[in-house]
Amino acid sequence: MTSIQYLEEQVKQLSATERQEFREWFLEWDADEWDFQIAQDAQAGKLDAFAAEALAEYKSGKAKEI
Repeated sequence: MTSIQYLEEQVKQLSATERQEFREWFLEWDADEWDFQIAQDAQAGKLDAFAAEALAEYKSGKAKEI
């Protein structure tokens, strides 16, 4: 049995309240992981090309503030 299969079985055994608590925890944890990865990528310069492209489009009038 893989770790994923084990976790699936464990989650299936949770009560509705426990599933809701788990869901809230997981969504918060996942969002924090995403934020951390974006910050790491930004610091490493991996997003610089996207930022430059967006600024160029804005300056050329192809984009506007929302």
